[in-house]
Amino acid sequence: MVRVLIFIVFFIYSFQSYSQAKIVEISTNMGSMKFKLYDDTPKHRDAFIELAKEGYYNETLFYRVIQDFLIQGGSKSSKNASPGKRIGYGDPDKTVDDEILSNHFHKKGALCAPRQPDEVNPYKQSDISQFFIIKGRVHTEGELDTMEMAVNRPIRNKIVQQYMNPEVRERLKQLKEEKKVDEFRKIAADIKKNIETEYNLDTDVLEFSEEQRKAYTTVGGYPDLDGKYTVFGECISGFETIDKISALKTDKNNRPFTDVKITVRVLSE
Repeated sequence: MVRVLIFIVFFIYSFQSYSQAKIVEISTNMGSMKFKLYDDTPKHRDAFIELAKEGYYNETLFYRVIQDFLIQGGSKSSKNASPGKRIGYGDPDKTVDDEILSNHFHKKGALCAPRQPDEVNPYKQSDISQFFIIKGRVHTEGELDTMEMAVNRPIRNKIVQQYMNPEVRERLKQLKEEKKVDEFRKIAADIKKNIETEYNLDTDVLEFSEEQRKAYTTVGGYPDLDGKYTVFGECISGFETIDKISALKTDKNNRPFTDVKITVRVLSE
């Protein structure tokens, strides 16, 4: 009886949580997708809902499509754009402060906000006048390990060089030659401890979480973008539409030869 009551309470809680979620539908002439917007990215969530209710994104195109990467759309410059025209310019009046969170990452179906490069946008403000959806691909555990090493090895080497400078190396060499083992070991142990401490405190060190590894090795995604863009929602249905759009033939600017028109509706807010 107790187990039954626990199950009922859990079911009601889960249903309420889902029913209270902010859900939007992105419809196209190639199918529809539904997305749950995250509550812990409220600036992006609210701005996206506001523009959707205004009809801002309607009749825009998925103008940038790259297989195994992303599909991007929403830019007003794509409305009624003639074939072959280069489009996709953002709106500088519709920027939002970044909400880059480590618990949201670029798995397949992630709804993300583009932005200008760091050199002109050091605070990583998002351009919410458009959006992109991750297609990505499935990765192996080995590929994720390699990504971590590629990022982390230079960080560790830099820290090692900082502590193992020429003067320290010469001192250790001298102690070794003089057979002062205890002093040698103490200095070496202190250096190792300092290196590990600084390395563990470095915010640029890449370490995929268990959740990230599970997603990237099953549904797939594009982990190279993690920590660089705001992810403010995720696909909950319509993954096949993402696949269809991402498979379209494109021109040299990655614009599909077949126009994919967008309509965005807010289903719950």
